[in-house]
Amino acid sequence: MAADRYRSTPGAKSTPYTRDQGIGWSEYRLDKRFERVQANTELAALFDCEVGERLLARHFVFYDNDQPTQMSTSYVRWSDVAGTPVADPINEPWPGGTRAQLATLGIHVTTISESFTAAMPTELEATTLRIGAAVPVLRYTRKHIADTGRVVEVAHPIVRRGDTTIVDFRIELDD
Repeated sequence: MAADRYRSTPGAKSTPYTRDQGIGWSEYRLDKRFERVQANTELAALFDCEVGERLLARHFVFYDNDQPTQMSTSYVRWSDVAGTPVADPINEPWPGGTRAQLATLGIHVTTISESFTAAMPTELEATTLRIGAAVPVLRYTRKHIADTGRVVEVAHPIVRRGDTTIVDFRIELDD
């Protein structure tokens, strides 16, 4: 998982996930389920919004050549996506991923933050990712933040198997 995976590639049929995996569009499969929910205390804190704000929860399982390698729940504000193609699961996967989806709504994402932890998998995570209970997972929370400073998407949690994931950061320093 390279730090620059969220940079845009105009016209490319890819997402940050396909770039992470090093796979083409034809090798990528996505199971998805969408539902409207209300922000609980934890999500309200992540979005910096009121408890009860309406959100669209997008539950995903990502596959690389029919092997599940990642699962996540991505939340977007219902007020941003209601009645748009972003709210319709038929449009997933979306080339360019969440950032490209939000751009079609006039939302310009300028910052993405991620926070990582590692732990043993829950029963659901082990079953979904087809791993044993002794294989650790990497869990992280991602936020897409618009140029206005407003949090427009929270993926919480994103779960990957820990034994096959490498997080690779490169930090350019001005001296």
